[in-house]
Amino acid sequence: MAKKRTSWILLCSGLLLLVVCMSMFGQKETFVYQQSGSVYKNPMMGFAPSADYEEAVGDNTLVYVGLTWRELEPEKGVFAFSEMEKTYNLAKWHKEGKKVVFRFLCDVPEEEAHIDIPDWLYEETGDGTFYDCSYGKGYSPNYENTSFIEYHKKAIMALGEYFGKDHFLCYVQLGSLGHWGEWHVNYEAGIPRFPSEEVCRQYVMAYIEAFTNVKLMMRRPFSFVKEYGMGVFNDMTGDPDDTEEWLGWIYNGGVYASAKKPILLVECEDIWEMEPIGGEFTSSLTMEEMLVTKQERTIELLQSSHMTFTGPKCPIVNKEEVQYKEAVSEILKNIGYRYGVTKSSISYNKIFGTTTVSLELKNYGVAPMYFKWPVCLYVLDESKQVLNRYETEVDLTKLKGGGAVKVRVKIQDECLKESMGIIAIGIENPETGMPEVYLDMDTPNEKKLYLLNVE
Repeated sequence: MAKKRTSWILLCSGLLLLVVCMSMFGQKETFVYQQSGSVYKNPMMGFAPSADYEEAVGDNTLVYVGLTWRELEPEKGVFAFSEMEKTYNLAKWHKEGKKVVFRFLCDVPEEEAHIDIPDWLYEETGDGTFYDCSYGKGYSPNYENTSFIEYHKKAIMALGEYFGKDHFLCYVQLGSLGHWGEWHVNYEAGIPRFPSEEVCRQYVMAYIEAFTNVKLMMRRPFSFVKEYGMGVFNDMTGDPDDTEEWLGWIYNGGVYASAKKPILLVECEDIWEMEPIGGEFTSSLTMEEMLVTKQERTIELLQSSHMTFTGPKCPIVNKEEVQYKEAVSEILKNIGYRYGVTKSSISYNKIFGTTTVSLELKNYGVAPMYFKWPVCLYVLDESKQVLNRYETEVDLTKLKGGGAVKVRVKIQDECLKESMGIIAIGIENPETGMPEVYLDMDTPNEKKLYLLNVE
């Protein structure tokens, strides 16, 4: 019995000694963070005003370029990239770190009669249809013309080469076919029906081959969406009937019956978890109705769509964003990703000179980020300068809206030998190596480095 009592006393003494040592040589702090409630115009999400409307772009991070073939290739084989750069202020937007949403157009209905393909191409093909209908006036090319398809591929390849130098181009909406590049024609106005899936595939493959470092998107969930991993876009955002129909295609699939041969639409309910959703606000409703009168309905549609960006039809800086400031803020809070740390625990071990950071990173938004930007922890000095950087294994493309992930990083750092130090978190742009994402958390930040253990 005495031996047992002695053993018990030794065990208790050992535990007491361990606790004393931990209190002397260890330190642990726990922090909880609330959402900031702020509006963030973060990279690759939000509004995408037209790039040629400089005043409308403001501090938005995306710009939209809708380029007609007529603009691109006024002479056969001569691509007017310099003119494109000037018209759409591309040097300015590139310098400011903005990204491009791009759509190539062959038919844009307008008030006056015109053609949106080059004169030389019209002369070589010329078997399309001039129209004057409720959409406006214009010229619908014969998309089945083999020469048209061949020249189209050359144009798309030239665009891919031009934009392929870096990551300035972010999202490419497969246009080319139909009015506004929306893959439909008004055949009731005497225009030949939309081409078959076999013909469409030739246009799709041109994009697949030309653009390798961007996210491709389609107006409807054709089979190519699943086959090649594309996103989708809705150019009737804010319209309840049209958006519900569009969501019906995504949730249930369907048939696009307006083509010469009916084309299947594939069910892809979870597409937003892997590929982006975009589009623009409808022109059939006023901004006041969508942003104010029916704001709740608009937000519900955005959330159901898991939308990452809207444009070029969107609230613009010098009009709606000023007139409907609070309403626009609510809209922006329901587009794209919103990452933030919910809680963290930081432990410092003086004996081993290690600091262990455990935290939970949550996405409060409706969609993930679709490009792999690294999440990093940083050790800062008293003046908030970065001493060291530690990249985590978090893959933001998999942290979908409403999801959370636990992160644990052990730091063995000479800078932390005497104390816990200042620990920060940030999301870096891999092109610049700088943190460029606002986080949704109420803690101080230094140039988008969010301080985890500073009140």
